[in-house]
Amino acid sequence: MDFQFVNPHLAPSTLSHARNEVVPIGDTTSDIDIHKLALRAVARDVRDALASGLGAAAATGLAARFMSSPLANHVDGSIVSGYMPMHSEIDPQFLMARLSAAGATLCLPDVVADSAPLVFRRWAPEDGTVAGRYGIAVPSPEAESLTPDVLLVPMLAFDKSGRRLGYGGGYYDRTVASLRETRDLMTVGLAFSGQARDDLHEGAHDMRLDWIVTESAAHHVLVEVR
Repeated sequence: MDFQFVNPHLAPSTLSHARNEVVPIGDTTSDIDIHKLALRAVARDVRDALASGLGAAAATGLAARFMSSPLANHVDGSIVSGYMPMHSEIDPQFLMARLSAAGATLCLPDVVADSAPLVFRRWAPEDGTVAGRYGIAVPSPEAESLTPDVLLVPMLAFDKSGRRLGYGGGYYDRTVASLRETRDLMTVGLAFSGQARDDLHEGAHDMRLDWIVTESAAHHVLVEVR
């Protein structure tokens, strides 16, 4: 795979996972869904190994790459939605602290219904959280509802064209589509560099990312004709 985010020296144990073959797909929605299901298991193993190998260094690298990129120009005065990491997701908490110090108002997403977009509530690094649906850490239900200008998005895998492999619930895709109906929204996928793949496919409702930031690079996704 020829992609600037991949640094095999960081996590050599993941190379065998990254090269796993996934059955080729056809053009139908069901074919794409089956392909994604198989790929999620492979991508989760890759991410687990990366998280184990890189540890806390990835969090500081992620923040440094974000704050040294043009993305930093969009921070002051903006509402930025982060997330609390689960399992082996790259940890954005150090980045969120940097964003808060740079003038951003932070919020966190919450799942309120299976078929609805996410909702966002104000949160600051010194605030606590409560357990939401699926055990996700979320702000207090009494916290102010906000609408983000910048959305930090976790994922299982990504490619250089901004495609993202999520968990299959469609929450972020629905949310991005809904928010873009009424405002300009910048979506920033956060991941380990080794999560890059070249075999991702997208369905009709999949929303591409505007930026991808890893512990080693910040990449502005160029618009391409689908």
